[in-house]
Parts: sequence; structure tokens; C-alpha cells
Amino acid sequence: MFARRFSTACARLRTPSIKTPDQLKSYPPTVKVYTRTGDRGSSALFTGERRRKDDAVFAALGTADELSSTLGLAIAHLEGTPASALVPRLETVQCLLQDVGSNVATPVGAKSQAKVKRTRFDADGFHSSNLELWIDELSPALPVHRAFILPSGGHAASTLHVARTICRRTERSLVPLLADIDKETFTFVNRLSDFLFVAARWTAMKQGIAEKIYVHPQGRVTEYDK
Repeated sequence: MFARRFSTACARLRTPSIKTPDQLKSYPPTVKVYTRTGDRGSSALFTGERRRKDDAVFAALGTADELSSTLGLAIAHLEGTPASALVPRLETVQCLLQDVGSNVATPVGAKSQAKVKRTRFDADGFHSSNLELWIDELSPALPVHRAFILPSGGHAASTLHVARTICRRTERSLVPLLADIDKETFTFVNRLSDFLFVAARWTAMKQGIAEKIYVHPQGRVTEYDK
């Protein structure tokens, strides 16, 4: 059932497929990794404007990059396991985080409105809605806990919990930039942390690894709804 719903959800995605190494061999050579232009502590936005590397824009871009890297680690832990159905979704999220970065690096008030239009993110809210669809698909199968759940559940699930916390930090890093980014960018990152929480729990369940719950130092379980 999940596989069928997953295929349907994937069919709705409007993101390019991940290229294989063999496909990438046909691409022209890339430019050099180093440019030396940032050696004095500044870097360029997509618009060409240069800012200090400790600017809020680069803080947000770096945190989003850290999030994508952590998702790559989660994927490595998921591949070949009973929870591997999550891998295509996480790869899609990694691609979308690149688009988030493009939007962050192109302030909406920039002079080059052509570049602003080119980096517009999720204008119709599709990607945030799709995250909600994924959450709604995974949630019903999860065991119900009346206590706070600790980050746990094995290597893959725990890595997804780390990604969730980095996603929250990404969200916080976007707050100073709210006037300069598309509102859908912030909504997507906010919803993504919810998806990662559910994905971590679903992964632990599929891999048959018990989650740990908060226990008061005196030994009693504290229920969050009391």
C-alpha cells in the first residue's frame, strides 16, 4: 500500500531526476572548484552583489548546506534497509534545498528582476503541500506514544533526528531574511522539520528498532498531555 501511494506521490513531483555517475560523464567539464575571490572574507550572491561571509545570507546558506549533507548521511544509512523507500523522497528534498539556497541568495528586491523570477520558490505552495501529503501517509502506521520521544531508533532514524534539528536551525537562520525571500521558502523549511520527525519515527518502526522515551529522573514517565 505504501509503495503504491509512494509511486503516486513521486509521479506528482516536478523536480529533475537524480543523475547517475554514467550520465554525468557526458556532461562538459566543470569549472575549477577554487576561485580565490573569497580569500578576503567576502562572497557573491546570485545577483553579483558581494557581502561579508558572516552575513545572514551566508549563515542561512551554510546551514541549509549542512542540512542537505546530513540528509546524505541519512540516505547512506537507509539504503538496503526496510526503510529504503524514503531514499527518493530525501533525494528530492536535497534538490529542493538547492532551490531554497538559490532563493535565499537572490533578495526579492534585487535590481535584476530576471534573476529574482528565475529563483522564485514554490510559488503555488506545491512542495509544502507535498510534504504534508508525505506526513499524512507515514503517520497512521506509527506507534502512539504519550511521552516525549528521545532522538533514537538506530543509525538512520537518529541521523534523521539530527537533520530535523539542523532544519530547525535553518528555519531560525531565515528569520532575519524574511523580507528578502519568498514566504513559501520559509513555509517549506518549517514543514520539512515536521516531515523529518515523522520520517525518523517511521524509519525506526520499519527497521524494528525501539524508540526511547523521556523518563523522569525519579523514574516516572512524564506524559506530555497532562
